[in-house]
Amino acid sequence: MSTIGVLGTYDTKGLELDFIARAIRSRGHDALLIDVGTLRPPQVEPDIGRLEIAAAAGLDLDALVARGDRGAAVSAMAAAAPRLIAELVAARRIDGLVAIGGGGGTAVAASAMRALPIGFPKLIVSTLAGGNVSHYVGSKDIVMFPSIVDVAGLNRVSKLVFSRAAGAICGMVEAPIDVNDDRPIVAATVFGNTSAALDEARRLLDASGYETVLFHATGTGGRAFEALVEAGLAAGVLDLTTTEWADELVGGILGAGPTRLDAAAHARIPAVIAPGCLDMVNFGEPGTVPDRFRGRRFYQHNPQVTLMRTTPDESAQLGRILAAKVNAYEAPAAVVLPLRGLSEIGTQNRPFFDPEADAALFESIRNHLQPRIRRIELDVDINNVEFARICVHTLRSFLEADRSCSP
Repeated sequence: MSTIGVLGTYDTKGLELDFIARAIRSRGHDALLIDVGTLRPPQVEPDIGRLEIAAAAGLDLDALVARGDRGAAVSAMAAAAPRLIAELVAARRIDGLVAIGGGGGTAVAASAMRALPIGFPKLIVSTLAGGNVSHYVGSKDIVMFPSIVDVAGLNRVSKLVFSRAAGAICGMVEAPIDVNDDRPIVAATVFGNTSAALDEARRLLDASGYETVLFHATGTGGRAFEALVEAGLAAGVLDLTTTEWADELVGGILGAGPTRLDAAAHARIPAVIAPGCLDMVNFGEPGTVPDRFRGRRFYQHNPQVTLMRTTPDESAQLGRILAAKVNAYEAPAAVVLPLRGLSEIGTQNRPFFDPEADAALFESIRNHLQPRIRRIELDVDINNVEFARICVHTLRSFLEADRSCSP
């Protein structure tokens, strides 16, 4: 029998949370009721009350309640809940976590779940689940379950949704896990326009006894990549698709934030970096492209994705950014430059072929990369088999030297 935490504001959603807890128990599991409400007494007595949660973070809950400020209360609980929930998981008191909420409840629950490891079952029934939930999910595997109706009362629709959510979290907890694999992990980044390179790199790494974990460089993927590396789960980095920096700099929709490329420095692990797809910025459908980019070169990747070619000036700025990030790496690192194209559509006779912009990028990297960082220039495009082979060979040499130096 497993124990599933049922988290929410028991002062306003106690009956709904209790319904989910009873559904969980009906499937043979135990439920641990966790109250993050603040403004009124709970409708149902929780197992872990708000005072215990507040104490875990050193909050003066009485003073907070006396203010009667709902926004401040939500913010305080969003800061406090992750600490206590992480303690419950570390102590193996819960095997999964389910929550319900509107805006406030979702914010608190998501904050708590982002503190939990990847693979730990976590699900939120939310009124916000039908929209953009990237700021709630972050880089974690949080399941957002649409509530369909408001999370306010029990009716035939909400009972159906809550029952399915209870079944889903129970199924997640019950699912057998087979992850027995002692191969060192190489974290790598990929895009549709660099997939040929990463397919070959993965083949070579797998044949060499490494497990390649690929992350799609779509903003969320880059943040997940950074989180895994930061957590110390990777032995090395093959970051061949740094395209998210183009979106971050120019204003596309797939930026991964200003800390993209920082994790390898913090983790102090070997890294091979390439400027994959820095020749493109991502937007949605054509009508979503801001007016300020009128007259630029575009390529319709699919009906929902419009790509814009980076200019020489933008490319030079991206070169400076990439070099500055890699200059902070203390472990062995290399930057590999594919001189004949940064993407599938950036080669000769393809839509984004622009020798002037590519030259500006390469020259900027040359000028700003510190001499102690290895720079490898190859007269091939990024998807050439030789490019993948050299990148993997370089990373393997770093990893094997690093392993031989370990006590």
